[in-house]
Amino acid sequence: MNLKKVKEILKAEVLCLEEKLEKEILYVGATDLMSDALCLLEANSLLLTGLATLQVIRTAEILDLAGVVFVRGKIPSQDVIEVAKKSGIPLLTTKYPMYEACGKLYIAGFQGKKVDFDI
Repeated sequence: MNLKKVKEILKAEVLCLEEKLEKEILYVGATDLMSDALCLLEANSLLLTGLATLQVIRTAEILDLAGVVFVRGKIPSQDVIEVAKKSGIPLLTTKYPMYEACGKLYIAGFQGKKVDFDI
């Protein structure tokens, strides 16, 4: 599955790097805490978040993410979008809230990374 499919499922708008929508996605994770993203995701994963800051792009760079989807119609500043372009991180935005966006992607067959936490 790829970002193009994510765009369709979430009725998302591409904010940058539409030419990279064919990139394959390994896992999907959702969080507003970038420390959680660092634990939950790995290269070629997709991050769903409501945090529209430069910190998200820096985290995406570190993890070599396939892309980032901003939920609840969030759109980062043009400065953040420019950094994402330079870093090769495609950005999308959807009006769906995080819970609904995750559900739609899960139903479509996207998977989250299995993480074994001691509870």
